[in-house]
Amino acid sequence: MLTLYKPGNGWLHRMPAGRKLLLIVVVVLAVSLLPSTYWAAGVATGAAILGYLVAGLGPRFAGLSAGLKELWNQVYGVRWVIAITLISQLIFMGPEPAVANTARVTSAIVLAALLALTTRVTALLDAIERGLRPLDRVGIDSQRIALLLTVTISIIPVLAGKANEVRDAQRARGARMSPRTFVVPFLIVALKHADELGDALTARGVR
Repeated sequence: MLTLYKPGNGWLHRMPAGRKLLLIVVVVLAVSLLPSTYWAAGVATGAAILGYLVAGLGPRFAGLSAGLKELWNQVYGVRWVIAITLISQLIFMGPEPAVANTARVTSAIVLAALLALTTRVTALLDAIERGLRPLDRVGIDSQRIALLLTVTISIIPVLAGKANEVRDAQRARGARMSPRTFVVPFLIVALKHADELGDALTARGVR
């Protein structure tokens, strides 16, 4: 299964997966509940920058630049989400809510990505399964729910990476960029990944 996990020795890497999941959920929820004002946009942006600066991403002696570089990669990966959110909010709500809401959405996405960047899928799966285990007493399959949540969390950045690969391949061939020429190859790549994921799950006895 593909993930965005990057090996490292930062404090987020060392934190137990369950505690880290809870921490990131709380931070993302707090950012999402900020008001639609310019100062809230600054707070959301600052939270994302601070999160990547202190996360300890990259090699041990890479310093703060590794965190900022990874933050830029994450923001660049969702640039179309940012553009669509900002333009639609500008049209319907005005400048201040547009800037604030776009900053909050972007900050929430990149902060959530810290979970995938610093946690192996197996560790995340085990943590979610442990947290849901009490539900087994009322007949709910905690293993299946944990697997569903883990696949959902990991599949979004994977598809974003696939989309970038399709665009880079088209750009290298000098193909003209347009939604029509992008959608078909992206769907093929996405369906191929879905087949591979299905085969991997079937091989592990998941039906």
